Amino acid sequence: DMRKTTIYPTPVKRALAKLGADIKDARIRRRITAEMMIQRAGITRPTLAKVEKGDPATSMGIYAKVLFVLGLHDRLAEVADIRFDQVGLMLDADKLPKRASAPKTI
Repeated sequence: DMRKTTIYPTPVKRALAKLGADIKDARIRRRITAEMMIQRAGITRPTLAKVEKGDPATSMGIYAKVLFVLGLHDRLAEVADIRFDQVGLMLDADKLPKRASAPKTI
């Protein structure tokens, strides 16, 4: 059985591992037990363990539900927000005309 193995870039793995650790810390600070979290988020214990380890194969929807339970879901909508997309904003700025010119008359 030849299964495709997905390879994730190291910065992606690091970011997800940090997200998972931060989620676990936030859960503990809020005194939400693992059992409470799995009930409130509608997930299983193994799925919570994957989230808290930053498993990249876990769906974004699962991460979103866990963040919602923690009250941290608001910033999720801003992850790719244009206001924080410095590269995109710079590229858009390059498309602007350098100077305005008067309309040509015949």
